[in-house]
Amino acid sequence: MENNKKYTVVGTDIDEVKRKNAQSGMSYNEVKAWLAKTTGGHGTSVYSDTDPKDIRKENE
Repeated sequence: MENNKKYTVVGTDIDEVKRKNAQSGMSYNEVKAWLAKTTGGHGTSVYSDTDPKDIRKENE
């Protein structure tokens, strides 16, 4: 019997982890996008790496 499963050095089944991750819900980036869409972006500044000062300078 041939075993084609891939394991990490400590014995974690890589395919099992990927399967569980796929079933676990939204990713971090998916959550950020959902928040931006559903709140219109209000109150999402903590999720942004954009510096408001830079944007104000560009808009001058």
